[in-house]
Amino acid sequence: MTEPRYLTKTFAVSPQITPQDLEGLRDLGFETIVCNRPDSEVPQELGAEAMEAACQKLGLNFVLNPLSHGSLSKEHIDIQRDAATSKGPVLAYCASGNRSSILWGLAMAGEYPTEDILSRTSKAGYNLEGMVPYLESLAGKATG
Repeated sequence: MTEPRYLTKTFAVSPQITPQDLEGLRDLGFETIVCNRPDSEVPQELGAEAMEAACQKLGLNFVLNPLSHGSLSKEHIDIQRDAATSKGPVLAYCASGNRSSILWGLAMAGEYPTEDILSRTSKAGYNLEGMVPYLESLAGKATG
């Protein structure tokens, strides 16, 4: 099982997981799994339908929020924010965890200072420095 990379006490990101990883993730306390990876990038056994069915068998919530290159929208950010602030610990995954960390950062802009977002994602192994203008713009909208 891939080790979750915690951005907060209750939100972590991860590279691709499998249905076999879910029991271990549930045992770690995760209650919600967010898929940020489009089905077009994975074999059918790792697609959203298979992952959702495996989550349901274990009593885990499943949120589908696939993000592909160039498709970022406000809806993606809103879905990630809703998941990140839901009850219980949340794990979001994609190919490497990078998209999941970017979506979390954008969703938390205004909730956390930009430097805090950059520090948290950097400690998890993701560089969001290039996202600073977007983070600050969203933070200004959230607070203004």
